[in-house]
Amino acid sequence: VLSDDDSGKSFILCEYNRDADSYRSPWSNKYHPRLEDAPYPSSKLRQLEIEANDIFTVYCDQYYEGGISSVYMWEDDNEGFVACFLVKKDGSKTGQGRRGYLEEGTWDAIHVIEVGPEEETTRYCLTSTVMLSLTTDDVSSGTFSLSGSIRRQMNMNLPVADGHLCNMGKMIEEMEGKLRNSLDQVYFGKTREMVCTLRPPSEVLPMRLPDS
Repeated sequence: VLSDDDSGKSFILCEYNRDADSYRSPWSNKYHPRLEDAPYPSSKLRQLEIEANDIFTVYCDQYYEGGISSVYMWEDDNEGFVACFLVKKDGSKTGQGRRGYLEEGTWDAIHVIEVGPEEETTRYCLTSTVMLSLTTDDVSSGTFSLSGSIRRQMNMNLPVADGHLCNMGKMIEEMEGKLRNSLDQVYFGKTREMVCTLRPPSEVLPMRLPDS
């Protein structure tokens, strides 16, 4: 994460806004550090990028209760464009939105959408990746670490009349719901099952011990 002095906002560093050793801010459209002959989106796509960043900031506040979001767009070779939506949420003790006994915790979401040529109906290909890590450290809960990642894809043909941002927003919202459910069932559900099997709660032990 880097701070954009011109806008006073932070943005996420990744391969999608990088050229050489510089990173483009979605807020000021400037590279940090400054880079000569750097690639930029077209004026039309840049306007769409600005609107997407404003909307995604609201989305991040509503769904993540804070965090940092960034949206980057660029033209592709098929007369369409690619959009990358990023979210970084720090839930550690010193970060934003700490919950319960969480000592360290991060949520990184990457949504890359390939948008086909603009016609009455356009094809959208979404690839989403979520990386999660958390650590608890408390007398009552003990020390516990869990980390993992999950990736899913979604393809849809949607009418352009609704607008690209509306179409992409619906896809991201639906995908994030599926990813959260998968993480809850696979990572937390299976981990809870294993822990309860290996270290059952004290009230369950008398039920499992044979009579002496």
